[in-house]
Amino acid sequence: MSVATAHSASAVPPADETPATGGAPTPDEGFWVEPGAAEEQTPGAAPAAEVPAQPSGETDLAQPTTQEDLAQPTTEEAPAQSSGEVLAQSSGDETPAQAHGDDTPVDVVDEQVARDAREFGVYARTGGWAFALKVARSVRPGGEMAGETPKVSARQFAELAGCSPERVMRYYKAWDKAADDGMVPHFEALAPGEEIDLPDSDVWLSYYSSRSSATSDRGTAITAAAEAEGIRPTKALEVAENPTALRAAILADPSTAQAARTALLDRLKEDPSLQTELARDIARTDELKKAVANETQAASRIGYVRQIVENGQVKTPAGQVIDATAELRAEAERHLSLIDELDDDEDTGEWATEAYDTVKELVVQTVESDPELRVQERRTKFYSSLQKATKVFEELTLDDAVDLDAIYEEDMLERLEELQQALSTCIAALRKVSPGE
Repeated sequence: MSVATAHSASAVPPADETPATGGAPTPDEGFWVEPGAAEEQTPGAAPAAEVPAQPSGETDLAQPTTQEDLAQPTTEEAPAQSSGEVLAQSSGDETPAQAHGDDTPVDVVDEQVARDAREFGVYARTGGWAFALKVARSVRPGGEMAGETPKVSARQFAELAGCSPERVMRYYKAWDKAADDGMVPHFEALAPGEEIDLPDSDVWLSYYSSRSSATSDRGTAITAAAEAEGIRPTKALEVAENPTALRAAILADPSTAQAARTALLDRLKEDPSLQTELARDIARTDELKKAVANETQAASRIGYVRQIVENGQVKTPAGQVIDATAELRAEAERHLSLIDELDDDEDTGEWATEAYDTVKELVVQTVESDPELRVQERRTKFYSSLQKATKVFEELTLDDAVDLDAIYEEDMLERLEELQQALSTCIAALRKVSPGE
């Protein structure tokens, strides 16, 4: 026999029958037709017997005993169905969706499925606002007592929801910030179950952070920096909360290491403590000390060449500053342009050395080609050496004369006597050319 339930489908008459005008069962009545009754009736007659359908969850004990009882009309033979009726499932394993495609009427979709679809649509349009509204209209705002409102505390709401109070409070705080900006109503204006128009989902991330660290001073600073860089704060907070993952990425990926180096250099400019710590780390690492020394030398040589190009002046080996010739400036500019075209990750040491040696040789040639410059260069060099010798000898004192016999070595006296001879020779040479002599 064919069975129609009150929740899903109604009975379908055999193909050779026309439903009775006044006696056909309606979808809400849930009646079923006794097998063979249709054969005893004339077309248009009411069913011979009507028995209420079995309640949901119960099984009808009267089972069809013949194949004819299971036969169903084909699509061409079946009478037109009303909007509330559903075609009974055909024999075999075909489902209604397979038999009729995706054209199942909306009003016969299972209510649970329909509810899921509606809730999915709400979330697709509004994102986290849909859940924040549930918190905002159900959780007591600060200052309200339990007896003053049907709303509950965040802790009680979390217990009912099966999640942590911290998670509830993140939604609560996001709504609070949005209410202050006029995006949504304040908590006091909302009642449990109340529905309102919600902002777009794209705006949600501007107010909500899934990480509790975002509310700390450290998290606030990270959030501000992330917004300044144009990225989502949650990404930066995730990295900050997992330094081990950051370390692994830096060790494994050159591009990540490069980004970390750039960020570290930017921070060094405003963090004296970090400057000291990094300098200490370099000083304690031989490889880093050597690398720093090489880079310092390269930078100094590039600066020497750049000074010629930008200021048109150059320092001679003796230390005097002179105007650079046109040839010298052109050569310096050529080498500097080659250095400036190098990529940031290319080694500039070799290029800097070549530029420095070339320019320095041209400076020497410039000095030697000009008699006046040559004399001035030698005079400057003599004074420089004399000042150094004077400073060194002034530091050689006999304050510890009491212990002089203890520190005495024979070669000390010999070297001082040699030095005295050199001084005497120098003094004699200068006296010969002295105008007073």
